[in-house]
Amino acid sequence: MPAGSSPKRERQYEHIKESSKKRGASEKRSEEIAARTVNKERARSGESKTASKTSKQDMSSSKRGGQRSGSSGTKGPTYDQLYEEAKKRGIQGRSSMNKSELQRELGK
Repeated sequence: MPAGSSPKRERQYEHIKESSKKRGASEKRSEEIAARTVNKERARSGESKTASKTSKQDMSSSKRGGQRSGSSGTKGPTYDQLYEEAKKRGIQGRSSMNKSELQRELGK
């Protein structure tokens, strides 16, 4: 957990970590899932200094409740996630691409 986290976020982190381990994830993966989830919630509620566009605009992890996890019916990353990846890689023309074009360019 980041320094300065509230007791509520500490409890949330431990709860998510334990739940993930019960579902069969490794210790390291459970810690990663818990940290990402808590950090996203901190960003959404304004508790962190910086936050990505997707952290602020995407539905909260508690509301989502695993809607995009698992293998059945998943459509992969969101347009915003693909766009951010294309931006990181410096892909030209990304702003005029749709989701499938971004996926093709990124090889996903």
